[in-house]
Amino acid sequence: MARRCSITGKGVLTGNNVSHANNKSRRRFLPNLQETSVLSDALGQMVRIKVSTRGLKTIEHNGGLDAFLLTTNDSVLPTESRRLKKRVQAALSKKQAASA
Repeated sequence: MARRCSITGKGVLTGNNVSHANNKSRRRFLPNLQETSVLSDALGQMVRIKVSTRGLKTIEHNGGLDAFLLTTNDSVLPTESRRLKKRVQAALSKKQAASA
C-alpha cells in the first residue's frame, strides 16, 4: 500500500495546475507520510508503520497507539490497522488471562 496512511487512510489526491493563462495540467497532491516506529505497550515492542503527520498527532492525542486502536471503530480503520488492532487485543487478553 504505497502512499497511504495506515492510521487515517489518507492517500493521494489529484487536481490541476492552473497557469496564469488558465492552462490546466493534471497534478497529484501527496500526503506527508513518514515511516516511523511507534511503541505498542500491549505488544511490548516498536511497530513500524507508514503514517501521515496528522495520523501521528491523532495517536498522541488519544494516548498512544494501543489506546487509539482500541477506541476506534473497525469500520473507520484501514485493513493494516485492523490487523494490528487484533494483535493488540490478543496480547491484552493473553496478559489478562495470565494475571487471573
